[in-house]
Amino acid sequence: MRIVFSLGDPHGIGPEIILKGFLELQKSGHRFAVAGSYRVLEHYRQALGLPIELERVEDARALEHLPSCSCGVLPVLSVAEPLSIEPGTVTAEAGSIAMQSVKAAAELCRNGQFDALVTAPLHKESLALAGCPDSGHTGMLGRMFSVPSPIMLFADRVSGLKVALLTIHEPLERVPLLVRKTDIDRFLLRLARCLETDFGLEHPAVAVLGLNPHASDGGIMGREEEELIRPAIQRLQQRMHIEGPFPADGFFGARMQSRFDVVLAMYHDQGLLPFKVLAFHSGVNVTLGLPIVRTSPDHGTGFDRAGKGTASAESLHEATLLAATIAENRKKKTGPPL
Repeated sequence: MRIVFSLGDPHGIGPEIILKGFLELQKSGHRFAVAGSYRVLEHYRQALGLPIELERVEDARALEHLPSCSCGVLPVLSVAEPLSIEPGTVTAEAGSIAMQSVKAAAELCRNGQFDALVTAPLHKESLALAGCPDSGHTGMLGRMFSVPSPIMLFADRVSGLKVALLTIHEPLERVPLLVRKTDIDRFLLRLARCLETDFGLEHPAVAVLGLNPHASDGGIMGREEEELIRPAIQRLQQRMHIEGPFPADGFFGARMQSRFDVVLAMYHDQGLLPFKVLAFHSGVNVTLGLPIVRTSPDHGTGFDRAGKGTASAESLHEATLLAATIAENRKKKTGPPL
């Protein structure tokens, strides 16, 4: 498979984990390139003393002729170059370069030059300073490909756990309103189709968590379960394997996730807290519903570790292998999920 990395925030650990990940993956049989900044990657390559040769590419068309063997050479499409490199620092320039890198890498996948995109972490504050209207990759790519509601999924090969989020980066005070505004039936059907296309799960078993404590205990602590979530589950039980709503604490406390292919959480921390406890180093972020394959390591920019050479590339390694698997699964189907 042909896999392109986006740079991530140049002041975070993204460039470091790309270089370290490439060292581990170069003999995997896949072909790699980076869309971003040659100067940034060369800065970190020299600082880390890594035995990699970077090949600067100015024209994206040159990437159509990647050699079948990486052989220690990583092509870098120069999208934007910084005036300065300041590890661990939030700047508008860094946010702009990160944003341009994502867009360029996504275009390489859109036009068929690459089979999958693996994105290094973005810093939300840097993006905002650069004038980006999106808080992260999911919204940015959804807007770029005119997909209004891409699905954020987290997957871990080691434990087998998959967690999808009904709402994403939203303040808690807005979550109940957004749950009420979401077409839960349609969301669950889309999730099941994406799992079939991207993961090869023909009849995925889906667990749905409640929104309120104890899944509201029959409506005593909130009405969303009885008015929205449970009715949606009941309507879909003739069409798919689905159960819930489960109280989130008891569900994970009893390790019930092992009975299901995917768990749908109502909001960010409800799903991500147990996921990161179980898969902090090996978890992968996947965007479902896009016409391109996109995965990402499940961690942030790590500004406190940037430039120190201590960042682990394990999650990026897992994200790359999963991206290749999803791309292969999609090739077996007629096209990407709707």
